[in-house]
Amino acid sequence: MKRKPKPRPAKSAAPSSTPPVADQLLELKNPHSVRTVLSVRPKDVTELRFYAEPKGLWNKIAELADEANIPIRTLPPPADKKGRASVKQERTGHAVALVKPRQPVSLQSLLQVPEAGDGPPPLWLALDSLQDPHNVGAIFRSAAFFGVRGILMTRSQSAPINATVHDIAAGGVEHVPFAIEPNLNRALKLAKDAGLWILGTSEHAEGSLWEVDRRRPWLVVVGNEQKGLRRLTLEKCDHLCTIPGPGDVGSLNVSVASGIVLAALQQS
Repeated sequence: MKRKPKPRPAKSAAPSSTPPVADQLLELKNPHSVRTVLSVRPKDVTELRFYAEPKGLWNKIAELADEANIPIRTLPPPADKKGRASVKQERTGHAVALVKPRQPVSLQSLLQVPEAGDGPPPLWLALDSLQDPHNVGAIFRSAAFFGVRGILMTRSQSAPINATVHDIAAGGVEHVPFAIEPNLNRALKLAKDAGLWILGTSEHAEGSLWEVDRRRPWLVVVGNEQKGLRRLTLEKCDHLCTIPGPGDVGSLNVSVASGIVLAALQQS
C-alpha cells in the first residue's frame, strides 16, 4: 500500500524558512495549475503550504510533491483584516503552491513555422493590450486546448503573467509558449516575414469568420477589452473578420471570442 505523505509541520519561525526569492514567487491556488507545473517543471515549485488537511486533487499533489522532495508545510489559516482566521472552504482556498514564474521565449523561437503536414495549419495568437488577467488566463486555457503554437503579448498596457493568469488557465500557461514584445507592429511584421498570415478580429469588420481561408497559418490578433484592436494593429492585418450572431448583443467577451475563432479555424 502506497504511503500517504503527511504535510510536515512548520518549524519555529526563522528567517531562513522563507525562500530568499519569495517576493518573486507566484502563489498558485488552483490544484489543476499546480499539478501541471509539477508535471512540466517540478524544480520551479519551491514549496506547498496547507492551511487544512489536503483533500481530493490536493492530496494527489501532496504525493507528487513528496516524491519530488518539495517542502510541504502546514500553517495556521491566514487572518483577515480583523485578525480572525479566514480560509475559504473552496477547492482553491485551503492550499497554495509557491512557484517560480514561467519565462517568456524569444520572438524568433515563437514564430518558428513547422513543415506542412496532415491536419489543419498551425495557429498563433497575439494579444493587443489585454488588461484583464482573467481574460488572459482563459485565452491561455483555450490556446492549450486547441494546440496553439504560441502567444504574442505586448509589454505595456497588458496584464502580467501573474498567479491569476496561471490559475485561470488551469495549466494552459505551461503548455503554450509566449513572447512579450515592446512593439507589436514590428512583431507582426516579423511574423509575416516568417510566413504567417495576420487575422484581426473586430465586431466592426465586414468579413465573417466563417469565410476565412482555413488553409493558411494564421496569427489571430485579439484586442483590448474596451477599445479593441489599435489602428496601427488593424493596418498590419491581412484580413479582418467578425463573429456573426443572431442575438441582440453585438459583441462577445474577448476570451470567448478567441475560443470561437480558434475552434472555427481548426475545422477542415
